[in-house]
Order: sequence, then C-alpha cells, then structure tokens
Amino acid sequence: MIKAKNIRKSFGQLEVLKGIDLEIPGGKIYSIVGASGAGKTTLLQILGTLSKPDTGEIWFGEKKVSSMSENQLAAFRNSEIGFVFQFHHLLPEFTALENVCIPAFIAKTPRAKAETKAKGLLEYLGLAERMEHKPSELSGGEKQRVAMARALINNPTVVMADEPSGNLDSNNRDELHELLFKLRDEMKQTFIIVTHDDHFAERSDKILHIKDGIIG
Repeated sequence: MIKAKNIRKSFGQLEVLKGIDLEIPGGKIYSIVGASGAGKTTLLQILGTLSKPDTGEIWFGEKKVSSMSENQLAAFRNSEIGFVFQFHHLLPEFTALENVCIPAFIAKTPRAKAETKAKGLLEYLGLAERMEHKPSELSGGEKQRVAMARALINNPTVVMADEPSGNLDSNNRDELHELLFKLRDEMKQTFIIVTHDDHFAERSDKILHIKDGIIG
C-alpha cells in the first residue's frame, strides 16, 4: 500500500537517511524503532509528506506522492493521512468535538455529516461524555484519544504517530496501545508508529529498526 524507494535526507553535512527502501501493507501496525538521532522522526515526516526527501520516491498505491505539488500534497495529507503526535496539538479554544471535526471541515465535509462522524468516533473511543469539554478539562489519555479521533475523521489510508504514548502515564499508555490494536483489528486501520516502547513494538506486526540512517 505504501512504498518508499531509496529515500535519502541530509541536513547540512549530516546525512540522516541513507537509502531507505520499505513496503507497508494495509491493515497492519508497523513500529519504527532506533536510538535518538537515528532518523525515525525524519522518516515518518517524509512518509507522511510533511517533509520531502533529497532523493527517492514515495508511493501510496498508484499515487506517486513525492512528485506532487505543495497544494496537491496538502489536500492528499488531509484526506489520506491521519497524524497523532506525542503532544496532542489540540486547539485549546475548541471542544473535543470541534477539534475532531476540523480536518473534515478542511475537506469541505458538510457540518452535520462531520459532526455525526466525529460523535461516532468519540463514542467508539470512550469519550461520549466528554465531547463538549475543552482540552484543559481532559486528562492526558483523553486528549490523546481526541487526537486519535481527529486523525481518523477523514477515513485515512494510514495513521502516522510519533511517540503517541510518550507523554502518558503507564495506565493511559497501556490503554492507548490497546486502542491501537483494536482499531487495527476492528477497523482494519494501518498505523506507522515511531516508538521507544519495546513492549508495544514487539506486539506490532513488524518492527523497522533504524540505525545510522538505514533499516537493518
């Protein structure tokens, strides 16, 4: 479903990615692991079209996204890729429901349809009673579940997450991990996740080890 060919990326004289090749099928959880500075986040940002490689190609199915213009990439990201980061990045002035709806509004989904979908996701994620709460009124685990609902609102091809449980306590971390496996099993959702959590990585469908800019 997702294919990367000969991905290279440098920052100044530092070559961070040194020729990455990978294929990721649908309906799986792939964990990207490696030491700090190994290139995990850089690879995730390139796969997610947030950053462009110096050389190489990225394909989503038959679409060569590495050749798209910035406007095409923005539209593609919003419709095909969901993002969850270590810090939830919810907008503080909006409720949980409004935060989840934002990508759908950007995609010009009618308000009623977007809100119905968002409510269904929040209920599915155990947040039925928290929809009208603002981020400051939610726990860390609840904020990340809202961020997950936001990532799922446009039925993305893949959800990409960078240390999504890194800022959570052990109970919320475990709950989020179980949610990821539930989404894979019940919704056939594909995930690419940068993680330092060895236990989670070992449970994922495949581990991509990055060391010195290559996948070993």
